[in-house]
Amino acid sequence: MEKIIQLLFICCICHELIILSSALQVGFYAKKCRAAESIVQQEVQRSFSTDRSITAALLRMYFHDCFVRGCDASILIDSQNTGIKQSEKDAGPNQSVRGYELIDRIKSRLESACPTTVSCADIIALATRDSVALAGGPMYNILTGRRDGLVSNPAEVNLPGPTLTVQEALKFFTNKGFSLNDMVTLLGAHTVGITHCSLIQDRMSRFDGSMDPNLFTRLSTTCAARNNDPSVFLDQSTSFIVDNEFYKQIRLKKGILKIDQELASDRSSAGIVNNFSINPKAFQQAFANALIKLGNTQVLEGKFGEIRKNCRAFNPPQP
Repeated sequence: MEKIIQLLFICCICHELIILSSALQVGFYAKKCRAAESIVQQEVQRSFSTDRSITAALLRMYFHDCFVRGCDASILIDSQNTGIKQSEKDAGPNQSVRGYELIDRIKSRLESACPTTVSCADIIALATRDSVALAGGPMYNILTGRRDGLVSNPAEVNLPGPTLTVQEALKFFTNKGFSLNDMVTLLGAHTVGITHCSLIQDRMSRFDGSMDPNLFTRLSTTCAARNNDPSVFLDQSTSFIVDNEFYKQIRLKKGILKIDQELASDRSSAGIVNNFSINPKAFQQAFANALIKLGNTQVLEGKFGEIRKNCRAFNPPQP
C-alpha cells in the first residue's frame, strides 16, 4: 500500500511538472495573436534589407539577455526606468549592444494588433531566429510563451570575455547548463560577428605565431588608423552569412578574438571545430539546437514576470 501511495505521489509530481513546462510551446500566440510571428518576420526582413549586420546585433542581444537573468528581456530596460537609475544596458559588455530600435518597432506593431499579449522576451527570440534564416542560417521552430522580467541590474551582468581561454569560458557556460559542444556551437555566431581593435589589443601587441601573418599585418594597419576604434569582422571570408566558414578560418589561424582562435588549438574543442569546418549541415543543425536551448534558459512563464507594454520600461504598478 505504501509503495502504491509513493507511486501516486511521484505520478502527481510528474503531472504537475508537465503542466508547468507546457506554458512554453511552438505557436503559443496562434490563438491569442495570430499575426504575431508574421509581424516580427516582416519587421526583421525590413531591417535586414537595409542592414545585413542586424543578424549579428540580434544574436548578441539574445545571448547577452539570456546569459544574465535568463531570457526575460531585462537587457531592453532603459536606465531611467529602474529604481536605481541603472540597468543592464549600462554594464560594460552591453554598451555596444544594438538593435533596440528594431525591437521597439516590432513591439509597437504588436501592441496595436494585440495589446499586452506578446512579450518582449519572445520578440527577441523570434527576431533572432528570423534574422539567422535571412542570413543563410538554419530555419527552426522555437518555443514561445516567455514573460518579461521585473529586474534589470548592471551588477548582475557577468559575461565571458574575448580574452578567456577555452576552459575559463567553459565555466561560464556550464554554470548556465551548457556543454562544451554547446559553447563551441554558440560561438559560431561569430561567423557574422564584429569586434573592435580595442578588444584585440592582446593579440595585436606583438606577433606570437598564433595568427596568420598576412592577417596580422592587415589588422595591424587597420588598428593603427586614427579612427575611433575601428571595427573588424570576426569572419574575414563570409562576414554576413551564417555558415561554417568561421570554423574553417580559425583552423587556418585566422581567428580574430583570442577565445575564437583557442577553440581550434585547445585539445578539448579542436575536434568539434574540425567537424563543423568540414560538415556544414552538422553546424547548421547544431546551431539551431543551441539557439533553441539558449532561448529556454531560466525562462519566466505562467504567472511569473509580466508582459510589458513598452520593452524599455517595466509596467506601472497595478493600483
